[in-house]
Amino acid sequence: MRTWFITGASRGLGRAFTEAALAAGDRVVGVARDVGPLDDLIAAAHGRLVAYPLDVADRAAVLAGVRRATDELGRLDVVVNNAGGALLGMVEEATEDQARAHLDVNFFGALWVSQAVLPVLREQGSGHLLQVSSMGSSGGFASTGLYSAGKAALDAVSEALAMEAESFGIRVTILNPGGYETGLFTKGLTQTAPHPVYDSLRARLNEMWSAAEDFDPALAADVVMRVVALPDPPKRIVLGGAAFDMVRELDAARAAEYARWEDLSRLGDRPTAAQGR
Repeated sequence: MRTWFITGASRGLGRAFTEAALAAGDRVVGVARDVGPLDDLIAAAHGRLVAYPLDVADRAAVLAGVRRATDELGRLDVVVNNAGGALLGMVEEATEDQARAHLDVNFFGALWVSQAVLPVLREQGSGHLLQVSSMGSSGGFASTGLYSAGKAALDAVSEALAMEAESFGIRVTILNPGGYETGLFTKGLTQTAPHPVYDSLRARLNEMWSAAEDFDPALAADVVMRVVALPDPPKRIVLGGAAFDMVRELDAARAAEYARWEDLSRLGDRPTAAQGR
């Protein structure tokens, strides 16, 4: 029986991961700003689900929350950094408060949890840290720039952490999910005040997204359960076939852009004939 620590466990992907772990017979510590929505799962879990409020943006609270989890359950086997929200709006429109509050949760919150659990996992000599990023971390896109920025930063830190923690028996997997029915762009959404100069672009984006399909979070949870069961899990995995195709297209477009300007790039560390005279 594994012990999970899941942030943002009350809804969306976090709740789906919680349900899947409980269905597998595991124990779960589920934290969120509001854990009331977990009451039904607590009642049915026969003591295998512990839930308490936690704001991951508060580093001191995170450290205390992880200590509480280990004091009550003794160990942590799987940690899921899932808590997050969305900030929708053009880069110019985002206020300082909006940008800082967004990154406090989506990036710094995951960083604080990672720092808090690392000593626990290192002392155990084992553990699996799952970082819920996004397919959007592959590159910025109009109106989701701050969201993608936070996820890209999380990806970079997580890649470094994977290298730093590997020798201690700790595994790190970055999850890049596509669109799921999570409430991220409703309950978890902050929007900027729209500037009229972007009205036409915003209309095109709304038309584009109206055709997008969101999927059942349980499908993502099933993949995650398969990932944590692997003896050698991936360091990064895209969740969803539609997301996989889009990420592959983005990577191909970036590679093509690199190739287009390769000759100019190479001048950056190679003197030209004129410079050599």
